[in-house]
Formats: sequence, structure tokens, C-alpha cells
Amino acid sequence: MVRVLKAGKSQEELTKNNLEVSKIVANAIQEIENRGDEAVREFSEKFDKWSPEAFRLTEEQIKEIVAQVPAEVIEDIKFAQKNIREFAEAQLASMNDVEVENIPGVILGHKNIPVSSVGCYIPGGRYPMVASAHMSVLTAKVAGVKRVIACTPPINGEIPNATITAMYLAGADEIYLLGGIQAMAAMAIGTETIQSVDMIVGPGNAFVAEAKRQLFGRVGIDLFAGPTETLVVADETADAEMIATDILGQGEHGPTSPGALITTSEKLAYETVEEIERQLKVLPTADVARVSWDDYGQILLVDSIEEALVEADRLAFEHVEILTADPNYFLENMTNYGCLFLGPETNVAYGDKVIGTNHTLPTKGAARYTGGLWVGKFIKTVTYQKVTPEASAYIGEYAARLCQLENFAGHAEQALLRVRRYGKKA
Repeated sequence: MVRVLKAGKSQEELTKNNLEVSKIVANAIQEIENRGDEAVREFSEKFDKWSPEAFRLTEEQIKEIVAQVPAEVIEDIKFAQKNIREFAEAQLASMNDVEVENIPGVILGHKNIPVSSVGCYIPGGRYPMVASAHMSVLTAKVAGVKRVIACTPPINGEIPNATITAMYLAGADEIYLLGGIQAMAAMAIGTETIQSVDMIVGPGNAFVAEAKRQLFGRVGIDLFAGPTETLVVADETADAEMIATDILGQGEHGPTSPGALITTSEKLAYETVEEIERQLKVLPTADVARVSWDDYGQILLVDSIEEALVEADRLAFEHVEILTADPNYFLENMTNYGCLFLGPETNVAYGDKVIGTNHTLPTKGAARYTGGLWVGKFIKTVTYQKVTPEASAYIGEYAARLCQLENFAGHAEQALLRVRRYGKKA
């Protein structure tokens, strides 16, 4: 039996907020589609107070920015990018082209072809998301994407030097100091000065996420990434300090970031509540983390690890930390999650910043049907077929009958033409 010790906001409240965001985004996209660069500049001035001579940084500007970044920061960025590159390369190596002869004379195959151009969004604001440059730009380049452009907003009118440096070291072909809806729409639709791309990727706030949703179809996207979600599954072997630290550590992302605990221990549940309150008194980002916990925090008490698994799969959270006696039980049996963090030695921050797995992951239940951003998201698996004359006549007879079964006379004639042309009586 599941007992809800703490619940977050209702679905009705969440839907109301989403509708307001949707209207603002739709209007902005329409303006940019109609007026191009002029509208982009207006939105940049309005939201970021930023209106440079050109949004795209020149090679000279980029090199000047990189030169200002401390050597240790560059070393740290390169360390993270090495891990992310190596894991992406291993993923790419697992994707093979296929060709089989399933019937004599019938050759079927598939090829893996990189998307031609990708636009990557790297968030700014209160938290300059340097790591998002590695996760999107670098991964796209490993996949073989020829043109990768990247956008990030200014922060309080200043250039985010470390973020630009990460974009540059990751291999971005074009870098724009541009944020929000205007960046997403400009990359997807194109303007007089920004050539459109085939796909847009990257995390962002509610407006960026909604822009991706509305632009999907016109361009491809990685996935619908909403506010960061963190679930901790714990038994009596876990400790409240670690659980509270890891939930609040992700709750600081934003006031709408859900954090949840599923536990078999009632004692641990109440200790975690007390520990969260204690940490909120000293956490520098408590102004945000407090709201995320109060409004979106959840605690579920379950009777067994098996029941914990069922509830964890139901929630289908982005990040799932397993703090139980046997973490591998969840690795072997859990199916709905963005990324698993197995055991107390690892944590979500490792995945967010440095360890090598990608941090752009499914939220809002999307883990039920998709994984996160990886090298394969930038690759199209396309099929082909080649057939000998003899095999075409053989296949054609089956094809014709099946087409006639569905009343597709024109389809059937395509097959029958090959039967007449390549058959034994031809």
C-alpha cells in the first residue's frame, strides 16, 4: 500500500500555468516569422536588454573571450568534454549499418546518416549552464553533424565567458549571444542573418521548452525537456542528509523543479523532512529550492522494494537515485527513467556536469517512451532495397495480390509490371 506523506501541486494548477506560457511563445514565434531579425532584436532588448551590432560572435571575439578564462576553468571544461566525448564515441560505435539478403536476390539495408545542421541552446540566467555546451554541441559533432550552431543569452548584459569557451572547445561552427524564445525561433525558422537548422536541442526554462514544442515538426527536436525532476528511492540503509542534499541540490534549478522520495522506511521519511528544513536554513539557493520543495516535493511511503519499483516507474522521473541495499535490482527491473544513479557514491550533479552521460533527459513522464539526448538523436536511420530481376518477379506476385486485397489497383500494377517484365515468360 502506498501512503502519500507529501504531495505537490495539482495537475489543474500546472495546466493553467502552461496555457499562459503557450500564448506568449506563440505570439513571439509569429512575430519572428513575420519580421525576422527586427523581431529577434526587439525580443532580445525586451527580455535580455541586449542589442549588439551583431548577435553572432566573430572568430576574433571568441578568441578574446577564451583568453580571459582562467586556465583551471579551461582544464575543467576539457576534462568534462573528454568524458562526454568518449562516451558518445562508444555510443556511436554501437550503431552499425545493416545489409541482409533475406530472400535470394533481395538486398535490404539501413544506413545511419547524421542530420545536416543542428541548433543548440545553452541556458543562461541565474545559472550559466556551461555543461549544456558539452552535452549538445560536442555530442552533435561526435555524431558527424556538419553545421552546429549554438546560442546562449547574455547574463545581466555581460558575456558569459566560460559558456562561450565551452561552446568553442566543443566545436560549434557559429556562436550567437542570443537567448530565450527568440533564439529558438531564429534557429528553427531562420532570419536574414541566421540560416535555419534542421534540428534544435538543449534544455531551458518554460518558455524555451514551449518554443521547442511549438516548433517541433518544422524542425526536429531532441525531446520535450521541462523542469528538472529528481527522485530518490531509499530504504533503511540510506541516510536523510544525503537524500535531502540531493533533492535540494536539484531543486535549486528552479521553483517548478519536482523532487520526490519513495521509501520503505517511515522513520527515514520524517528524518528527511527535518533534514530538508535544516538545510534550507543554510543553503545559498534556498530562495528557489524552498519553493520547489514546498510546491512540487513529494514523499511516498511504500511497503516493499517491489512496490517502490512500481511507483518509481509510474512517476517516470528524469533523474532517479537508488539508495538501497541492492541498487542493481532497479537497474535490472526499472523501465521508466531518464538516467539511473546507482548507489550513494554517485549523484545527479555528476551526470549534470562531468561524468560523461548526457544531462538532457526526458521529463513530465516522457521517460515512458523515450530516452535522453545521445549521439543517436542526431542520426537518421534510413532504409534501402536492391532487387535482382528474378527476385522482383517473384516478390511481385505476392505484392500484387496483397495490394489487390486492399483495393490498391495502382499499387498492384507497379508489382505486375515487374512480373511481366522480369518473369520467366518475358
